[in-house]
Amino acid sequence: MVEHGDIRVVHRGGSKINSREPVITNDSRFLLCASGECVKVFSTSTEECVHDLRGHTALVTGVLLRPSNHLQVYSCSADGTVRLWDFTDGILIKTYVIGYPIYSIYTSANHEGVIFIVIPMQNDKRTELFQLAAVHLPQSSDQLVEARELSAVLSNISSNPAAVAFGRGGEYLAAAKGSQLEVFFFKKQKSYRFSLKEDNKTGGKNTFTCLSCHPKDDCIATGHEDGKIRLWRNFNHKKEYTYSTLHWHHSAVSALCFTPEGTNLLSGGVESVLVQWRYNQESQRDFLPRLGAAITHIAVSPDGVLFCTSHSDNKITIIQSCVKVSAVIQGLVKGDSVQTDLMVDPRSKALVLNGKPGHLQFFSLQRDKLLYNLDIVQQEYIHESGLEQFEVVKAAFDTSGTWLATVEERKQKAAELEVNLKLWAFDEQTQSFVLNTTISAPHEAQITAMCFRQAADTETTMLVSTSRDGHFKAWQLAAPAHTEDEGPSWSCDFVGAYHGLVPECCRFSADGSLLAVSFQEVVTVWSPASWGLLTTLSQPPGAIRDLCFGRLSCSKYLLGTTASNLLCCWNLLTCTLEWSTSMDISLLLADPLSENMAAFCSQAGSTDLFVFKPNEPRPLFSHKAVCSGRVDRAVFAPREEMLESCEESSQWLNRSQLYFLTQYMDLMTFTTKPEEDRLMASSKQLVIDDSVAMTPFYLLLGKHRQQQRQETEDAASSLSSERTPLPRRSAAIRELLQTPAHVLPSTSFLCSMFVQSLLISVTDAREETKHAEEEMVSEKEEEDSEEETDFSISRPEGDQVTESAAPALTKAQLRELRRVKKLDHGWLAGLLDS
Repeated sequence: MVEHGDIRVVHRGGSKINSREPVITNDSRFLLCASGECVKVFSTSTEECVHDLRGHTALVTGVLLRPSNHLQVYSCSADGTVRLWDFTDGILIKTYVIGYPIYSIYTSANHEGVIFIVIPMQNDKRTELFQLAAVHLPQSSDQLVEARELSAVLSNISSNPAAVAFGRGGEYLAAAKGSQLEVFFFKKQKSYRFSLKEDNKTGGKNTFTCLSCHPKDDCIATGHEDGKIRLWRNFNHKKEYTYSTLHWHHSAVSALCFTPEGTNLLSGGVESVLVQWRYNQESQRDFLPRLGAAITHIAVSPDGVLFCTSHSDNKITIIQSCVKVSAVIQGLVKGDSVQTDLMVDPRSKALVLNGKPGHLQFFSLQRDKLLYNLDIVQQEYIHESGLEQFEVVKAAFDTSGTWLATVEERKQKAAELEVNLKLWAFDEQTQSFVLNTTISAPHEAQITAMCFRQAADTETTMLVSTSRDGHFKAWQLAAPAHTEDEGPSWSCDFVGAYHGLVPECCRFSADGSLLAVSFQEVVTVWSPASWGLLTTLSQPPGAIRDLCFGRLSCSKYLLGTTASNLLCCWNLLTCTLEWSTSMDISLLLADPLSENMAAFCSQAGSTDLFVFKPNEPRPLFSHKAVCSGRVDRAVFAPREEMLESCEESSQWLNRSQLYFLTQYMDLMTFTTKPEEDRLMASSKQLVIDDSVAMTPFYLLLGKHRQQQRQETEDAASSLSSERTPLPRRSAAIRELLQTPAHVLPSTSFLCSMFVQSLLISVTDAREETKHAEEEMVSEKEEEDSEEETDFSISRPEGDQVTESAAPALTKAQLRELRRVKKLDHGWLAGLLDS
C-alpha cells in the first residue's frame, strides 16, 4: 500500500464567495471577496479572476481596504492572523499574528494604525459570546509580526459582520444584537443602549438583522426580521432618541448600505430586489428587480459609481448606480444538498450538478467559473417557505454527450409523487441541450437510478431506469412512426422485474453487452440484446447499495458495496465471488480511462480514500482523513493533457483527476507537488520583457516586431535603398488574419500599425536621397571625363569608315541607361512566381 506522500488535497473552486461583504477598489476596477482560504481579485469589467491571494490556513472571514493606502487590503481569518496584501500585484506584504480566531474586521479613518476585530470572549468557553477588540498594529520591517496588544471595546456582540458599523468616519460605533442597539462614542468613552420589544402589536418581529451608519449625519439605519427599516437619530441622548420607519420588504432585511455621499440608502432581502431609498425623501424609491436570488450583502465603490450585491446562490452582481447590471461573478451554485451525481460533460469537460432551483449548472474546472445554467423544470421558482416545487434529482449523460436524461420530482402533501423523465438532445447550432421527449409518470413510484448504455456507432442509444415500484425499464430512441417532419423520440422498449423485489441501482458494462441490476440482496445480470436473465449473484448478506463494472483489462469483474459494510468483487466469467473485504464504503466509482477504482470509506467522523485495481489484492494508494464528514459525490474528470514522469505513488492521476464534494459543499481534488511546480513555472514563462507591457497581443506579435527591427538595423548599416516589403508577405499580418476576432485588439490600433507598415521610414528615405545625390555627382564626373577624352583624341587624316556608324546617344539617354541598369527587378520575379 502506498501512502499519500507528496499528493495533497486542495481546494479547486467551489468555495463560497458570498460569505462576507465584497470590496470594490477606489478606481472601481477590481472587486475583492473572501473565497475559502484565499481572497479572490476580480476585474469589474471582464468578470475574470486576476489574482488569488493565498496564505491563510483557515477560512477567510473578512476583507477590507486599508484607509491609508488604497492599493493595499487587509484580510482576516479563523487561523488567528491578519494579512496585508498588495492586491494589484498579488503580493503578501505583512502577516500580523493575533492568536485568536477572527470572525470579522473593521477600520476607520480616525484610528490610524488600529484595526477592530471580532473574536470570542476569552473567559467564555462557549462560542456564542463574542467581543469587539481594538488591535494596535506595531511598526516593524519584519514580514511576520506579533500583534498581541488587544483592548476590548464592546462585549457580548453578534458575530454577524453586518451588525457592526462605524459612523461619521469613526466618531462612534454601532452594534446590534437580538432586539438591542448599542452605540459607543470614542471621545466620551461612553455607550448608549436602545431596546425594542421582540414582537410588536401586529405580530412582527423587531429583531435586528443588519445596520449601516450615515457617512456624514448622525443617523443609523437598521434592518429587522419583519422587513422594516428604522432610521435612528438623536441617539447621543439616552431618552431623547427618535426613529422613523420605512417598510417595503415582506421578509427580513438582510443588507443595508449608505452611498459614500449619504444621498441614498440601499436595502435588499429575499425578494431579489435592490431598493434605493432617497435620504430625507424616503417616499421616493428606485427598484432593480429580478436579480436572481436573495441578497445577502451590499457594497458600494468609494466613488459611488458601482454597486455590488452578494446573493444566496454564491453570486456577486455588479451594478452601475442602480440602473443596470454590468457584470455577474458566479461561483459554484450551492444549495442545501446535491441530489444528482457529480458528472462531467463529455463535450465541454465541465462539471455538472444541481444548480439554482430547477436547473443544472455547468461549471468549468479549469477556469473556476460557471459556464451556464440549463433550465430543466422550466417553471418560475416561487420564493415561499413550505411550498413544494419540482426539483432535479437525477441526471445522466451518454458517452458522446449527445443525450442528457433528467428526472424531476415534486411531493405535495396529501398527494401522490409527481415524476417527470426528460430526454435532452444536444443542438450543434445553439451549442446547448434542447428538450426532445418528456415522459410523465415513467414509473409508478420514485426512480432510484438510471444510466445510459455505452453503445457503439451501429447500436441504438438506450437508457435504463429503476424504480421503487419493483421494475426497471429500458427506453430506446426510435424513428417517428407517423410523420416525417417530427424527429426521433424515446419510448419504452422493455420492462423487467425479479420476484417482486425493489431495484436499487443499475450499471452497464464498458462495452454495453451486460446490464447489472441489484434487487435488494440479489445482483441480476441481463443481456440488453435479448433481455434474457443471464445469471444472479447473491452470496454476501445485506442489500446492495452500489455497483461498478471493471474496465479495460479488468472488465471481467463486477464490484458492489452492501449495507452490511462489505466490498465484494465477482468474476463474471466464473460467476463466483472473487474476493470481499469489510469496509464502510460511502461511494464507489471507476476511472473511465484506466482500470483504477476509488472507494471513499467513512470512519470515525471522517472519510478515507483507497485507490485500487480489482485484479490486485493491495490498494495502489491510500489517504487517511481526506476530509471530515461523509463523501457521497465524486467524479473522475479526464485530463486535457496526460501527466508525464509521475512517481509510482501518483500514477493513478496520470489520465484523470479525482474531484469530490464535502458535506460543506467544498469542491476538493488531489494534486502532486511536481504538478503545482510545473503550473508555477509555466506562469513565470509569460514574463518576457519588463520594458514592454505584457499582453496577449504582444505575445502574438512580439517575435515579428523583433525580426522587423533587426531587418531595419541591417538595412541601415548596409545603406540599402530597397523598399519595405508589402504587408501581404508579413508573417505577422498573416497570423493576425488567422486569429479569432474576439481576442484581437481594437481596430484603431491595428489600422495605425497597418498604415505604418506601408510607409517608408524617414531614415530609409533620407538614405535613399543621399545615395541618389552621390550617384548624380558620380555621373557628372563621368560625363566630364568623357568630354575630356573626346577633345584629347584626334583622328588621322585619310582614314575612312568602312562600316555604317551607329547613331550617337545623347547625354540624357546615357544617364537614363545607367539608371535602368542599377534598378532592382526582383519585384518582377516575385510577381511571376506568384
